[in-house]
Amino acid sequence: MGVKGLQWFVTSACPDAYTVVNLKEMAENQRSSYPGSSPVIVVDAMSCLRQWYTPESWVCGGQWREYLSNLDKFINTFIAAGIKLVFYFDGMVEQKKREEWVKRRLKNNKEIARIFQFIKTNKQQPGRQMFFIPSGLATFTRFALKSLGQEVICSLQEADYEVATYGLQNNCMGILGEDTDYLIYDTSPYFSINKLCLDKLETVMFSRQNLCSRLGLHVTDLPLFACLLGTDIVPESAVEGIQNHCVASFCAKSYRSDKRTNTILAVAKYISTIPHSYNSLMVLEEMLPLGSDKSILVKGIESYLLPGQQSPWLPCNFSDSPAASVKQVMPLSLDQEIFQIAKEQHVRAESYMAYNVLSNGEVECSNTLEDEYDTELLGQAHIYYLARQHIYSVLLESGKGIHGVYPIVKEWFVCAGNSLQQPDLVQPRELPGGTPSLRTLWLSRGPEAEKLRCCTFLSCFQLQDVAEELQALEASIAAVCSLLIYLALQVNSLSVEDLNAFVAQTLCLEGKSAAQLADLQLAQIDSRAVQLGSLFIRGLSMLIMSNSACGFPFRMDVLMPWNLFDGKLFQKKYQQAHREWPLQELLEGNESWLSKFQNLLSLICKACSAKGRKIQSRQRENSFVPERRERGGASCFQDPGRIPPHHYHLPNQGCPRRGPQTPAFSSEFQTPGPGYRSRRRPLKGQRFQLAPRWPR
Repeated sequence: MGVKGLQWFVTSACPDAYTVVNLKEMAENQRSSYPGSSPVIVVDAMSCLRQWYTPESWVCGGQWREYLSNLDKFINTFIAAGIKLVFYFDGMVEQKKREEWVKRRLKNNKEIARIFQFIKTNKQQPGRQMFFIPSGLATFTRFALKSLGQEVICSLQEADYEVATYGLQNNCMGILGEDTDYLIYDTSPYFSINKLCLDKLETVMFSRQNLCSRLGLHVTDLPLFACLLGTDIVPESAVEGIQNHCVASFCAKSYRSDKRTNTILAVAKYISTIPHSYNSLMVLEEMLPLGSDKSILVKGIESYLLPGQQSPWLPCNFSDSPAASVKQVMPLSLDQEIFQIAKEQHVRAESYMAYNVLSNGEVECSNTLEDEYDTELLGQAHIYYLARQHIYSVLLESGKGIHGVYPIVKEWFVCAGNSLQQPDLVQPRELPGGTPSLRTLWLSRGPEAEKLRCCTFLSCFQLQDVAEELQALEASIAAVCSLLIYLALQVNSLSVEDLNAFVAQTLCLEGKSAAQLADLQLAQIDSRAVQLGSLFIRGLSMLIMSNSACGFPFRMDVLMPWNLFDGKLFQKKYQQAHREWPLQELLEGNESWLSKFQNLLSLICKACSAKGRKIQSRQRENSFVPERRERGGASCFQDPGRIPPHHYHLPNQGCPRRGPQTPAFSSEFQTPGPGYRSRRRPLKGQRFQLAPRWPR
């Protein structure tokens, strides 16, 4: 993010451009200067995630209660200083930045591969130098902040532009983030989240005026300066020739020896010596590589112009940046009232992905902590494909053509082997029994409407046949149960032990504080459990997407991970379940959870059995280092009467364990429909196809 090399240059070669400030003192000064007003800092939340996530464990799927507690502390520190925070999140990726988005996602894939290699080699979490934020962190952070009473805004375009605009138009005390673009925008002061000492409320403030003094430029020159160094819109490769020309013309012996500093100073010197006019920009355009977009510099400069601002480098008749007046085109067949509701919910960060589908028919999902070499577990993009097809049909029901064909949805979902050179074209799929309209789901009231919303939600995951049983459960348990049934139907290798771990984790999470979960110690880390944890969290994202589409049959807080999941706790339960710990020990001796556990497992297996899916036992205890226990290692199901035996096939009942290539079931749950190009490596000698039915 930001301008190539500028952060390093400012901190290494331009010390006058930054200074340590105390935010509490600045707030007091602003209150004195503007009596009756509250100091406001607008926060670029996406660039703060790495600093906010401080729990020690990060690979296991997320320590969500710890994280929520940390966010609460962060917010309260600013409240105590009399500072209001406004949080911005990226609402979508603009096409002009898609190329850079793709580059980062592919780079992240390589980082994730190294993380899994480390885990499999050492059976431990890597150090913080390999830190990668837990899957779904950006998605759930916006809901976390709202639950803590904060103002959260989801952007209708790139968030950095809206952040800079908000800061300028609301006379904000500053912008908190980590993106050198905020040095280029002519807006509020820019504070570093990386340098923030929360206890003292001290951080580094960057000065664009001092930067300009060092470079011999005006503030209005900074957008062109940024473009010639390379940005998210202007690739550095496109301006490399211009940089070389500047260095050859202006790099004197007195310049510093390092190449990057020389380039930055030479580019600044070149800008300062040419006429500040559009004609000069046209000369630069001719220096761009053959075949490149000659308007790229204009696009880059105008992306930095906030409403009401102008640039001497653009044509005289150029007014506000097009970015300041981005218009989202409403599909002609979509009800205006419904579209407006979706837009408002999106901006207030109350829904998830619904507006993106309705406005652009295009969605994206960033990297997930999943092991591309685990041939038993497909990536989450593949596993949740059917659910997404159904959710798209709910959102686009009114957009069907005269022949009943839904509009295509473009997906940019990061998964193993996907080069992301083009989106996957996904055909929405009608729900079993038909799909109700959004107007009915979103605007109807009364018991029948509530029932319809709930049934539609469950139908998105093919759970309409067990709707009555699920509706009888408390909401949070029903959500987990729905997700686990869907996963069991989609994932061949999901075993009895895996389900035991998931259900036990959910029950044992009840009543545990953030501090208790932080104190939980793990002797080792299992890479498969890491991926299962990420898969579960991505499943929660699908639940909130369906909840948004279906008119909120659940309260959103019911579906939040801090109420349903803890990565370390799941890792522990996973290892215990695969070591055949007795059920009493798996449930930590809590008798009240025993009947709940039995009922939930019975419901899950009954629902799967009805679809032809027989869940097997498959212990993986040989992959674990022995762990000391208080009691002996009897089977989790040493009493056959505890769990209905026909739901499980245990090794001692004469049922063979399934090898990694043995299919478990056959149905539409196994393979995505036409249009989905799965890039996961198939097993040796095998192609992705419908699996034969498991013998009854």
